[in-house]
Amino acid sequence: MSETALTPESILAAAEDVLRRFGPAKATVVDVARVLGVSHGTVYRHFPSKAALREAVTQRWLDRAHAALPAVATGPQPPPQRLRTWLETLFAAKQHKALDDPELFATYTVLVGESSALIDEHVRGLEQQLAVIIAEGQDQRLFTSAVDAEVLAHAVFQATAHFHDPVYAPTWSGPTVGQELTSLVDLLLRGLAV
Repeated sequence: MSETALTPESILAAAEDVLRRFGPAKATVVDVARVLGVSHGTVYRHFPSKAALREAVTQRWLDRAHAALPAVATGPQPPPQRLRTWLETLFAAKQHKALDDPELFATYTVLVGESSALIDEHVRGLEQQLAVIIAEGQDQRLFTSAVDAEVLAHAVFQATAHFHDPVYAPTWSGPTVGQELTSLVDLLLRGLAV
């Protein structure tokens, strides 16, 4: 690839390929540059450090994994159904990533652990989507307004961690995991109801 045709997106795609092949412990910027047919200095012109490149790869992965969530959060369903759909969509995305490509999922789990500030910001964004749903439910008097929507969103996100935190991925292939999520969401909706 010529250096003039090199884009951040092409670097991120190559970095993902390198991470898939070598894993996070062995993947280097030199490996990424080699795949692209450029010098590692060229990669550094787009990403100032290995950490910045890995963080950008992680951000790209999170954005792709959760691409459907914003539309669900602002969709036309009534807030209780929208909350259920949002949580189910989040779980389906995580489950799909973990079960369909476990090696790459394990790699991203390592990268996520390295990027605490990025993850904190990402979680805040997810909780904000939940807060939008909950606030609308409060406005429609479907959800309790005794507690701030953002506080409730944080509580819902924490309560459902078993279905989106990668540490629980080994349990996501169990035969009853779908019913377990449904039962938990039923309980949360009853707790939020006026």
